[in-house]
Amino acid sequence: MRRIRLMIVFVLAVFVAPTFATAGWWSMLDRPGSWRSADWSSSGVLPAAPATEEAAIYVMAARTGGMKGALAVHSWLVVKRPGSAAYERYDKVGWGSPIRRNAYAADGRWYSNVPWVVRSVGGAEAERLIPKVERAIAEYPYSHPGDYRLWPGPNSNSFVAHVLRETPELGATLPPNATGRDFAPGFASFDIAPDGQDVHATLGGLVGFAVGARSGFEIHFLGLVAGVDFARPALKIPAYGRVNLLPDN
Repeated sequence: MRRIRLMIVFVLAVFVAPTFATAGWWSMLDRPGSWRSADWSSSGVLPAAPATEEAAIYVMAARTGGMKGALAVHSWLVVKRPGSAAYERYDKVGWGSPIRRNAYAADGRWYSNVPWVVRSVGGAEAERLIPKVERAIAEYPYSHPGDYRLWPGPNSNSFVAHVLRETPELGATLPPNATGRDFAPGFASFDIAPDGQDVHATLGGLVGFAVGARSGFEIHFLGLVAGVDFARPALKIPAYGRVNLLPDN
């Protein structure tokens, strides 16, 4: 009984309390009432594509709409080929054809929420990795109508997480509040990244853990993530996201 009580206290303190606190903060913010009234325009976060002849890859994220935004972000991928005057954006959505290409501005707001760059790679390294990224996009197994489930996945974040796992050279992990990123088919899954730098285990995307050079140490519970990033020192707070422990350079 003592162990059960300790486990309950742990879950309440580490997962439930931060989630309710974040939901309270989110409920006080001004938000659009529906997707029709939301702003989906370019945020200006990315430079104009013609500004550079170099290739580039961006992993983007923004809070999603409604009260879901208290718990989760939506993520997507942006690719710029060398010499191209345009970006190419890839999202997975829950309606119509799941994998969308250029359905929105590359750095467009998501339900009026300004996105940020989770990870960027440029120059010769981006040029080398673009074919691998596009191959991972083409091979995503949940790319057909009906292959979308809000929770625990596969959803928009499951799609981007798949590409990042298949392209470890990007050195990226999705934010801890990218709900669905830890989805895996079947009841139990144990996965070692292709470069051996991360280990991920999950029971149906509901309970699990991740540990490694990119992930740091994470505990997963019902789509919520708590943990520590050692490479880029930060706390991973359920629902809220990352709290950096060092100032950005």
